[in-house]
Amino acid sequence: MREIEVSFVRDTVARLCEEANLFLPEGMQELIRETAEKEESPLCKNVLNDLCANADCAKELGVPICQDTGMAVIFLEIGQDVHFVGGELYRAINEGVAKGYIDGKLRLSVVGDPLRRVNTNDNAPAIIHTTIVSGDRVHITVAPKGFGSENMSAMKMFTPSAIADDIVDFVVSAADKAGSNPCPPITVGVGIGGDFEYAALLAKKALCRDFRVRNGDPFYAEMEQKCLEGINELGIGAQGFGGTQTALYVNIETFPTHIAGLPVAVNIGCHVTRHKEIVL
Repeated sequence: MREIEVSFVRDTVARLCEEANLFLPEGMQELIRETAEKEESPLCKNVLNDLCANADCAKELGVPICQDTGMAVIFLEIGQDVHFVGGELYRAINEGVAKGYIDGKLRLSVVGDPLRRVNTNDNAPAIIHTTIVSGDRVHITVAPKGFGSENMSAMKMFTPSAIADDIVDFVVSAADKAGSNPCPPITVGVGIGGDFEYAALLAKKALCRDFRVRNGDPFYAEMEQKCLEGINELGIGAQGFGGTQTALYVNIETFPTHIAGLPVAVNIGCHVTRHKEIVL
């Protein structure tokens, strides 16, 4: 049994909260540059290049890439041979979020009650998803999620008679309805299967998957490409200025489901779809 001090987890989460808001995920800036080269609209091409310049400025000045530094979403993959000591794990994670956001001078955007709307003043609590896996390691992913894009997400309970093209149409229509609201170019995570709440979790996981990794099933990899092409045919473009490149990538994750259902969730992100991870 391997012991890990929760204070170490706290400090790690704090650091990842800051880094995720200061730096784009690996390869993302290069993808935006490549997208700018493909863009046919001169105005949108300039916007895409400005996004790259903005990321460079954020790195140079040590300021967030975007003013909306998000609500912290934490994915934990905990080895079953790990024993946390020195306190409560979830409390340590929320203390880490508070430390990262306050020390990093990141915007505090979380309210303690969804209707009373009083700010918690430390950006905690986080949304925490925990999975128990084999081994004695802990994989932590910190994914701050801005709500300009989160608000544009969608969910639909299809009947089992639906086919792949129906789902592609739904994903494309979700992007169409979102329009310029999520600050395109957008990133798109799609969850298919499970049940009502698990499809949404799959979509969030898909959004955080490395865009360079296609779904391992060729059937769903083809669906990812069809969704991407369909969204880019909408003519929304960067920041809604009418270009040919509206989405940067579409990732799909799936899970077995009930014979009577076919849940599908679409989680939309902007080009600042932030996530930092580490294995302890």
